[in-house]
Amino acid sequence: MKIFSWNVNGIRAVLKKELFHPFLEEYRPDIVCLQETKAERGQFEIDLPGYREYWNSAVKKGYSGTAIFSKQEPLSVVNGFPREFAKRFAFADELQRDSAEEGRVMTAEFQKYYVVTVYTPNAKDDLSRLGLRFKHWDPAFLAYCKQLEKHKPVIFCGDLNVAHTELDLANPKPNRGKKGFTDEERKGFQNFVDAGFVDTFRLFTQGNGHYSWWSHFANSRARNIGWRIDYVLVSPQLRDAVKSAAIHPTVMGSDHCPVSITLSA
Repeated sequence: MKIFSWNVNGIRAVLKKELFHPFLEEYRPDIVCLQETKAERGQFEIDLPGYREYWNSAVKKGYSGTAIFSKQEPLSVVNGFPREFAKRFAFADELQRDSAEEGRVMTAEFQKYYVVTVYTPNAKDDLSRLGLRFKHWDPAFLAYCKQLEKHKPVIFCGDLNVAHTELDLANPKPNRGKKGFTDEERKGFQNFVDAGFVDTFRLFTQGNGHYSWWSHFANSRARNIGWRIDYVLVSPQLRDAVKSAAIHPTVMGSDHCPVSITLSA
């Protein structure tokens, strides 16, 4: 079972460049989780033989959005945080808006586990959204995954908009305290690890130089001056089922590249 996650930074652009179908043909994923689709299903033509498509598009045109393509039909699919769940938190309206109206969270239930794709809000250059993210979004998303975990194991993946450690970005010192590498964002990620979720890539690969996002400036991708901000995390019950985890920097079409895991049957 191969599960891929990719922030496509606009699915229409990737399709126009004729890079999405070659990606599917080469890697043949069983499940593909997308972030930042920036489109509604009816805005373009896409033919994906063998896949069922599920979309959580943002209300705002050309913004955010997630999708899941799966060869196997899920038992259920939920867009955003369930309203009753969101009501548990002080910023319920903001959480509901971000997860549903901005299309940032999508959950597909399968027989053995849940697959959640997430496009975490970034803190913004001026860190104006850092408080909302650290105090409300990250705790709510963790609580949501733990709630799902009461029923069956969880696989969550996507653009989490944070480099966890200094090994996860090429230039940690000048970026300390900036969006994506604040103490608060890093703590938010660490809370997932402390809660038992496993950063699958680090089961197999240590050290730096392994990145999933690169700036468009200064030929950063060719020079591999990047950040690892795209992840696949799994419940501890699935740890031994993860047979491999990888980053795929040769896949072009976005400023992010796909990340993936392979699970035993």
